[in-house]
Amino acid sequence: MEKTVYSYPLHPDCPDVRRLADNPAEALLRAEADIVAAENAAERDRYRRLEELEEAQQDGRGVTRRTFVAGAAATALATAQFVTTSASFAATKTGTLIHVFLYGGLDGLSLVAPADDPVLARARPDLLLADDSLAVGRGFKLTSAFKPLEPWLRSGNLGFVPGVSDERLSRSHFQAADACNLGGLPGETGGRGWLDSLVDALGKGTAFRSVGIGSTLPRSLVGTNGALSLNSVGSLRLNGEEKYRAATEKAIRGLFTGINHPVQEAVQDGLGALATAQRLAAKPYQPAEGVEYRGVGYAFQQLAQLIKGGANVRVATVGMGGYDTHENQGTREGGQLHRRLGELASAMAAFFTDLGDRAADVTVMVSSEFGRRVASNSGGTDHGHGGVVTVLSGRKLAGSLLGRWNGLNELDSGDVPEYNNMFNVYGSVAQGRFGLTNAEVAKIFPRMKYAPMKLYA
Repeated sequence: MEKTVYSYPLHPDCPDVRRLADNPAEALLRAEADIVAAENAAERDRYRRLEELEEAQQDGRGVTRRTFVAGAAATALATAQFVTTSASFAATKTGTLIHVFLYGGLDGLSLVAPADDPVLARARPDLLLADDSLAVGRGFKLTSAFKPLEPWLRSGNLGFVPGVSDERLSRSHFQAADACNLGGLPGETGGRGWLDSLVDALGKGTAFRSVGIGSTLPRSLVGTNGALSLNSVGSLRLNGEEKYRAATEKAIRGLFTGINHPVQEAVQDGLGALATAQRLAAKPYQPAEGVEYRGVGYAFQQLAQLIKGGANVRVATVGMGGYDTHENQGTREGGQLHRRLGELASAMAAFFTDLGDRAADVTVMVSSEFGRRVASNSGGTDHGHGGVVTVLSGRKLAGSLLGRWNGLNELDSGDVPEYNNMFNVYGSVAQGRFGLTNAEVAKIFPRMKYAPMKLYA
């Protein structure tokens, strides 16, 4: 049997594979390893030359749209987009939508309710809205906790959609909140958040086009568009000692340039986002005269800083807890729920005042995972269904009470009936804000037939 001769030229010091090992198979394995190592070294040299050329070409011109993903002991982990002072990538759709989610299940009837309703008088005599409530359209009244927003109520920029739910929502906090943030059940959405799907319809974005204010990215922003989660604008930075940050940034840029891999764009975009955040955080943020942020208002302040600073936020989220009021609900002044709603209203009023003319392009939508039972349980309310969605918009609304309302004479097993589907409300708010088509909105909420609602004037 003729002996096979293996000859695989490698480099001048190793002309053929037989020098690497006595066993042909082992020799081939070592040869392949050496070839890969040599190719990698050559590629690194080439990438370094290209990176130097790119840096020279970009000197003085700013940088292009990028996203940052880098993880190591000396670096932060983030994902974002950004706008430089010299290059702005305008979105196809304009404006900003902020989704405020009230965790715990807001009792909508303690926010806005039909005035002097006999059903409420019998079912919850201890939780009726006080006489100092604000008048709302179609015979409803609004808790006095929302008095900070009264100017927007009177100008037609604040409205409420009652009886909001979806048949897929249970009375479980986890299940209902998950479905609300995903825009359906996990199996229907593939675990992708509805706001991330919305970003698909908004065209090319800018730096911080999808932002979650908080330490954890909400489910509504989970997906493919690289949303950014941050506690404050200044918190987006490289970790480690200050004196090493510039060198670390340069090293990251060099390592992830020209590698022919999707992570390259992610890393480079993030470095740009860092530059934008550092520019905005370089000096203390100064709200408009007379504006003071407190409590949950701190989250709104971060968004005001981004929007006024030109970061071009398209969608954003704010979370607020404390709405699971099984006892000591306190609907009137001094009560627990009244205080929470007052904090929220003050924050929203401060935000819109701070934005000034920019508020015309902003819509804030407030919702919760479910409503609560119509009947009081002696001081509180238990988990229910039909809740309320609040809309504060720079665009004038069609009324202060929006959507369908057929009263409380026929309850849904003790709950407020679903008069308005939650995802039709979500979709209609987004559609009016961004000028989307019905088909574009329908893609955001899988396995449901989208029925647009008239929410805007």
